Amino acid sequence: MFAAGVLGTWASWRWFVDTAVGQRIDQVAFRGSGIGRSTLWSGAEQVLDIVSVPFVVVVLGAVAAIALLRQRWLLALQVVVLVGGANLTTQVLKHGVLDRPRLAEDTGPLDNSLPSGHTTVAASVAAALLLVVPRRARPAVAVVGAGYTALTGVSTMVGGWHRPSDVVAAITVVLAWAGLTTVLTALSSPERMPSPPVGTLPTAVVTGLFVVVAGVAGLMSGSALLRTRDVLNTAGEVSERSDLATAYVGASLGVVAVTALAFAAILVAHQVASRPAGPGAATSARSVPDRVPGAVS
Repeated sequence: MFAAGVLGTWASWRWFVDTAVGQRIDQVAFRGSGIGRSTLWSGAEQVLDIVSVPFVVVVLGAVAAIALLRQRWLLALQVVVLVGGANLTTQVLKHGVLDRPRLAEDTGPLDNSLPSGHTTVAASVAAALLLVVPRRARPAVAVVGAGYTALTGVSTMVGGWHRPSDVVAAITVVLAWAGLTTVLTALSSPERMPSPPVGTLPTAVVTGLFVVVAGVAGLMSGSALLRTRDVLNTAGEVSERSDLATAYVGASLGVVAVTALAFAAILVAHQVASRPAGPGAATSARSVPDRVPGAVS
């Protein structure tokens, strides 16, 4: 997860910011986001208004309280590391590490906006909540968290705040930090649970749903962005409303696909990492009675 997150963040910048064709495709999708903005912005603005400093403080306090009530002290620390690390990484990458060279005409402002700060906040608090809730609740929380993350990312595009690559990079930053914190989960003491593990079937169902959504959305996104590239290569620019809409919808579906894959990985990895080490782990806490003298072995 950590490697995939780091590679995904670098690839988003390398392909869509550091190449001329990537910049042009990203910018066409950004221009397409103006279609229907007057209608969609009222809802998107309400989603984006949720992301604020008080929101982060309240959510961090809530998830830390859940971890402490479950007597998972290390988990409370992991939540702080996940949310703090992901959001600090986004700000450092955006303002201190990555740049946006001018490689093509009409590619928008030169200021780097990758990764998206709003999307990082949304994805990191959703992932943190997924980490701290009990095993049985994690599949449902994963669905809600992925939906909220994707909605926030697309809303930044609706408002003209971010390009699609900014949103994707934010999600992969969170994936990297979720990978690190899941390692800590695996190294800490396992949860006690019956065998078979509680929540196995819902986890499998939700994971399968994520994979299907990611596959369908990813194929549709790839087809739309390839069409945008072909129009750019043929006409030199994209001016038709239908072509702008194709790029915009394709980019939005790409955000959905990446979000689904990221939360599928976080859900499965955390469920596996928090399982007992073996069949006897669930009973290891209970004392085993001494053998009765004379009993038949």
